[in-house]
Amino acid sequence: MNYLGHALLSFNDPEILAGNMIGDFVKGTLILDSFPEGVRKGILLHRRIDAFADAHPASLKAKNLFRPDYRLYAGAFVDSLYDHFLANDPHYFPTEQSLFDFTQEAYESLHKQEALLPEGFRKMLPYMVQDNWLYNYRTLKGMERSFRGLVHRARYLESSDKAYEILVAHYYELNQHYFDFIDDVVRYVKNELNR
Repeated sequence: MNYLGHALLSFNDPEILAGNMIGDFVKGTLILDSFPEGVRKGILLHRRIDAFADAHPASLKAKNLFRPDYRLYAGAFVDSLYDHFLANDPHYFPTEQSLFDFTQEAYESLHKQEALLPEGFRKMLPYMVQDNWLYNYRTLKGMERSFRGLVHRARYLESSDKAYEILVAHYYELNQHYFDFIDDVVRYVKNELNR
């Protein structure tokens, strides 16, 4: 899952949301002590969600479509496309307005906790808000931009054109992988938060 998925799986808890969103920007365990308990819980939850998603049978099948061209980055493309299907899932976002409202609430919550955010995420947040990444996952154009951003941040990738072609060519198959995955990850996270 990418940012929209991590935001949704925070279940409206501001500290969990902050931790869940910054999970990729916090390395190691020692630095965790510098965060409030709820944010720490969100960071650890982010890591567990990523591990769950990586090992899920639906994700493995989806990654197989990207692996010949993108090898180790196949999972990153699948994480992004899961956000596309989530943004269009009427179970979670019955209307475009409900998705838009959700994104605005998430950004507002993150702004209120800005002092806690690592520098890398803090620098990225204005771009995320300005271009409303969370909302724009819903369109294929938004996915094209998301894939380009992924390649821009990756060390060994040069183009996302093939990834976009794979998304379009296998759209319904990938959407089915998302549906095979989403209920499992929601159930998993609810259990983790109740432990």
